[in-house]
Amino acid sequence: MATRGVEGAYQGALRAFQSPMLDLLHRTYAPFVVTVLAMMFTPERPMVAVADAHAEIADALDQLRAAGYGHADDQPLPAGNARDLCRQWVNAGWLVRQVRDDVEVYRLSAHAVGALEVAGRVGGARTRVSESRVRTLLEAVERLARDADPDVMARMARLQTEIDQRRRELARLERGGAVDAVEDDQLLEAAENVLHLARELPADFARVAESIKAMQRDVVAELRQDVRPTGEVLREYLERGRQIMDATPEGRAFAGALRLIGDPAQIEDLWNLLRTVLRHGFTGMMPEPQRRELAEIARRIERGVAEVLAAQRQASHVITAQVRDHDPLRDRQVDELLRDVMSGLHTWVPGSRRGAHVAPLRRLPVADIGQLRQSLSDLRPPRPPTPLQEWDEEDMPGADTRAWGGPQYAALRAHLGEFANDAGDADGVDVAAAFRAAAERLRRPVDLLGLLEIAHGLGMTDTSEVAVVDTVRPDRTRRRFAFGGVLAANPSGEEAGDDDE
Repeated sequence: MATRGVEGAYQGALRAFQSPMLDLLHRTYAPFVVTVLAMMFTPERPMVAVADAHAEIADALDQLRAAGYGHADDQPLPAGNARDLCRQWVNAGWLVRQVRDDVEVYRLSAHAVGALEVAGRVGGARTRVSESRVRTLLEAVERLARDADPDVMARMARLQTEIDQRRRELARLERGGAVDAVEDDQLLEAAENVLHLARELPADFARVAESIKAMQRDVVAELRQDVRPTGEVLREYLERGRQIMDATPEGRAFAGALRLIGDPAQIEDLWNLLRTVLRHGFTGMMPEPQRRELAEIARRIERGVAEVLAAQRQASHVITAQVRDHDPLRDRQVDELLRDVMSGLHTWVPGSRRGAHVAPLRRLPVADIGQLRQSLSDLRPPRPPTPLQEWDEEDMPGADTRAWGGPQYAALRAHLGEFANDAGDADGVDVAAAFRAAAERLRRPVDLLGLLEIAHGLGMTDTSEVAVVDTVRPDRTRRRFAFGGVLAANPSGEEAGDDDE
């Protein structure tokens, strides 16, 4: 055995035991920490409010001490209250404290999730070298070889062999063959293998989320230091984000789960398969916690993916806000002000006494800016605007610009009254006929709208006919309009009625 090889392996083991995961399992009070964290954080309860966590930990300590634990040397319990214990666990990297929906909560770190999985595997049922585990390994190796082999003929031969096997099996079943029954013991160990594989995912998800948050902290620190250009920092952030998903096992696990959860049909098939498994009789041989864990596999995948996506959104929001609101000059001024304050406190505190009077600062100091500028850069005195030019009659436009204005209500009302008197129809006046009989200057498109407005005011009745009229614009162009025929009340009759009153 090479000495340098032993030294390198020993240094690697030292680094491994310095990680928070192995540090948790190596502590004196590790059994208590593992027990409390495993009972408090479950797949259905990934986050716990700070106040609730303190109350539950205090209650667990009281119950264990009442049962006689914590007195003997081989059954130690930590000293201190629940708040102090949680603070120690946060500093050790086992718990993460954050704000969710305006409430402070605790959640397990990736190291704590890994430690709980190790403790659960060691303290629970021992994993066995079974047919299911060996088949999983062989299928993984087969997929690896198939994906790594670029030989087209070999790929075609494997596919043809698989097709032939499926056809023979289908033909056997069509001839009335029975489905090969699987023993309950084999199904049970296959279910345990599924649970073993599913337990690895939460820790991977948590590591990806913590990697994104660590990257967010590094990028924000780089932006605040203002040492490198902002564009260079953001490019590095994007590159690190790509590497997290491509270059790490956790990122690849998350990418695979994201492809699964992104297909609603696939996740629905997973739910249906799990329900089918739970309906089988062999699940009665499984403990209730294992059955519940098996039923929650799909939900745990969804929750892990949602946690990583939430970390990505938060990182993007924080970095975007930092880039938008970052002002290096203002930050340096704030830092200098805080340093001055701390320096003043260090100077004042040693000579001060308890209860000594401190003169409050009534107002902030005002900067002495001297004389403000009272003029703009242009030193010339202001001048009045250029006077308007006098118009001659020759400069006046020859065309009547009023022809392009709105409806001529007075002329239209007079024309409608004359047309009604000439028609002699007391029941109503045909608006389309009145418009056709008007002079050309009253047959503009806008005058048609004005005449309909006047008819509406007088009171009008719709007819079943479609009226078509030709209009003339001031520039002599013509437009044809069609509208539902209407009869307007006789304006002469309305005026006569008013006179009689």
